[in-house]
Amino acid sequence: MDVSILLSVVTAFAIVFTSIPTIVSVAKAKKLYDVPDIRKAHKNGIPALGGVAIFAALLITIGVFTDFPKTIGVFTDFSKHWESQYLITASVILFFFGLKDDLLIIAPIKKLWGQLLASLILIILGGVQFTSLHGFNGITNIDYIPGILLTLFVFIVIINGFNLIDGIDGLASGVGILSSLVFGIFFFINGDLYYTVIAVTLASSLITFFWFNVFSEKYKVFMGDSGSLVVGLFIAFLAVRFNEMNTTHTIAFHIRSAPAVSIGILIVPLFDTLRVFVIRICSGKSPFIADTNHVHHRLLAMGMTHLKATLYILGVNIIFIAFSFYFEHLGIFKLLLFNLILAISFSFLPEIVFKLREKKFKQNLPE
Repeated sequence: MDVSILLSVVTAFAIVFTSIPTIVSVAKAKKLYDVPDIRKAHKNGIPALGGVAIFAALLITIGVFTDFPKTIGVFTDFSKHWESQYLITASVILFFFGLKDDLLIIAPIKKLWGQLLASLILIILGGVQFTSLHGFNGITNIDYIPGILLTLFVFIVIINGFNLIDGIDGLASGVGILSSLVFGIFFFINGDLYYTVIAVTLASSLITFFWFNVFSEKYKVFMGDSGSLVVGLFIAFLAVRFNEMNTTHTIAFHIRSAPAVSIGILIVPLFDTLRVFVIRICSGKSPFIADTNHVHHRLLAMGMTHLKATLYILGVNIIFIAFSFYFEHLGIFKLLLFNLILAISFSFLPEIVFKLREKKFKQNLPE
């Protein structure tokens, strides 16, 4: 293992581990809490500035352990990863939009404008975009403008997906850990050190945050929008690279159905976003108005604790990841269809089990 990978893991862990207690202490002193309401699952005010620690860990670690373009005189060495500066620029923009929402609350449309700006900087200036559909529907190469539009759509969906699932302890960070580790292992096997460092840095930051968010009582903290938006951006960045890397058959571990596999890896935020948007639109509501129709809300309503609901969803996510990689030979369309059917089944399974248990319980009551 390259030493930079190990050092990035340790550095990200150290930054988050040492900064969260300070962030929580300052937030409590200044009364910067996430106030409970009818839509939120927590009962007491909890600091929602965990994203500050995650953001700091990502920027510092990536800045130290990845290669930036270097200028010598009038010449720039573009053999380095020149998209790094735009990744950091985009993440800074989203971080401040998210931080403002955590502290003051801003309109959803303003957050969307921030997401569009950040994504377009990374896509157009950083050159991070889809160039192929891997033969799906007979399409291989994608022209420049359609590639930008498709990539922008994917970025917005993934960023919002992580923002929307950040509703119970450990869920957004848990899904982020799973997806970044899967992407990181893929990049490592195929010798892409730069993306491996980014993936494991994100995973290490989220693992450390997960402990404080789920298990710590004294320093319990929420991710907040400053965290979920940035995490969504980095996952989208890794997902695009995952798909682009699989356009060539010369890599050590090639995935033929990369688009469908990446959807399987990110099935939780993608399907949950699709599900709630459909419900809201069918109910005559704006798809951007918050409600309690997310899968995690339904699990809590059935009596599950935060931890049990999170573990159930993460367990389902692992099944999808394993399923997608094992059956990637089926092709993009078939794998997408199977993933959709499975996602619908798993979203209804807890309620079916709950109703059966409730019916059995009523039958056993003495008359």
